[in-house]
Amino acid sequence: MTRPYISWGRYPYKTQEGVDLHWLDQPLPVSSNFLPQGNARSYGDSCMNDGGQVLSTRFLRRFIRFDPESGILRCEAGVQLADILSVVEPQGWFLPVTPGTKFVTVGGAIANDVHGKNHHSAGTFGRHVLKFELVRSDGSKRVCSPTKNSDWFRATVGGLGLTGFISWAEIQLKKVPNSAINLENIKYESLTEFFQISEDSESTHEYTVAWVDCQATGAKLGRGHFSRGNHAKATQPTPEMSGRKLGIPIDPPVSLINSWSLRAFNWLYYHRQGSKRNFTTVNYDPFFYPLDNIGDWNRIYGPKGFLQYQCVVPMEHSESAIKELLERIVKAQCGSFLAVLKVFGDIESPALMSFPRPGTTLALDFPYQGNKTMHLFDQLDNVVKQAGGALYPAKDAHMKAEHFKAYYPDFDQFVSFKDPNISSSFWRRTMEPNL
Repeated sequence: MTRPYISWGRYPYKTQEGVDLHWLDQPLPVSSNFLPQGNARSYGDSCMNDGGQVLSTRFLRRFIRFDPESGILRCEAGVQLADILSVVEPQGWFLPVTPGTKFVTVGGAIANDVHGKNHHSAGTFGRHVLKFELVRSDGSKRVCSPTKNSDWFRATVGGLGLTGFISWAEIQLKKVPNSAINLENIKYESLTEFFQISEDSESTHEYTVAWVDCQATGAKLGRGHFSRGNHAKATQPTPEMSGRKLGIPIDPPVSLINSWSLRAFNWLYYHRQGSKRNFTTVNYDPFFYPLDNIGDWNRIYGPKGFLQYQCVVPMEHSESAIKELLERIVKAQCGSFLAVLKVFGDIESPALMSFPRPGTTLALDFPYQGNKTMHLFDQLDNVVKQAGGALYPAKDAHMKAEHFKAYYPDFDQFVSFKDPNISSSFWRRTMEPNL
């Protein structure tokens, strides 16, 4: 049955046939044009297959084995990170790497080689994957690990689901004394200060990230709040998780994100902290997943949806490139209430096509305003390309094919591992033209 499908960004709108998988031994009901799909939390079209078929893992959410002594977990690919935390966190274990939402699947985390606030200390999710089973459209199966079928392992981690269907995976969890976070929030005044704090924090704090006031200009350009933290000690009390959950019950007729609301939000959020530094101990949930307690928060952007622009630029060009990106955003009278800035570390990913690399990443959400948005993105693309950077496929809905190969130089090697019957809207837009 053909059904309408909207990604988390709700742009672009695509239609495809959806098929749910219920059991690991279920034969893949594949067509000549299908795509494995997790919880569809990608913002753009990497999880969509317009005019084709998607094989959903939403019912493959079973734990296969968990060893509370070693922290090794084997589970089906549709298990969400939220499922894992609910079981292992009370036993003193935690996710080794987590993105900004816990509602992504293990299969999706592998396929996008997701990263988190601890990239400088732990690298990407793929570094903590011990093995997985890959099922090809011809029915063949292979167990892949860093030492067994390692070439398939490298292609599948970060491979956007294009090399085959991940049926189950085994990951190494992290032992923590306390899941709570001892958090220091630093109010900083400029980009230069951001980079200094980030450098000072690299060896002392496991988690680092900054919110940027993307409405600030001049000497205040790039000002924001730098958050850095470590897991609390075992003897510290753990703050309870808030039981309140907000929600956006309806679709507003227009985007609630506009120049007036952005200016007010950014001013208020920057000035919410009066002192230069603030120390507190917080529950892990609001620290790692600040938006997860707002149900359907993507609706605030209205019926046209939103696009996220996430890039990374090398350290030698970071300050100048990030400065130019923010200046262009201000000049275009666009902006974001959630602008995130972080310095990636130099821990190498095992993936051929991984997005994180040494440098600085900037991520912003923009309400879709047609040509105005795309024109701005074209300008930002030029800055990123000239700096030798890259864009993040999991968040992308506009990347040009001619840029993709420059961003991912191992593209030619990756193509040899692609399953001939697997495709996606993202593949056809960005990769196919390179062949």
